[in-house]
Amino acid sequence: MSDLLLKAFDQLKEDLPELHVGDDVTVHVRINVGERNERSQIVRGTIIRLRRDGNNRNFTVRRIASNGIGVERTFLLNSPRIEKIDVHRHAVVRQSNLYFLRERTGKSARLRERRVF
Repeated sequence: MSDLLLKAFDQLKEDLPELHVGDDVTVHVRINVGERNERSQIVRGTIIRLRRDGNNRNFTVRRIASNGIGVERTFLLNSPRIEKIDVHRHAVVRQSNLYFLRERTGKSARLRERRVF
């Protein structure tokens, strides 16, 4: 293999939890504040999309901000900006993308919890 491919395989993160669509997660992301300062930002929401394409793996987290406005953010799984991903609960889902949650609010936007023993 070429050196470029070997370097790409070395950058894959090993310490990530197993993610599924419908999981309720907290993502700790480093963001730049000003020119030199960095701080950790926490995004908590539901995974509505998960792409598993080798080095370009990504997932989209949807959360409800103030006044009931939905906010979606897409993260690269192998990004050095991601500090930590915590999985809080799993949900029973039958679809690979949960785009139907965009039109729902309140109790109809809840997903049934999948118990893991």
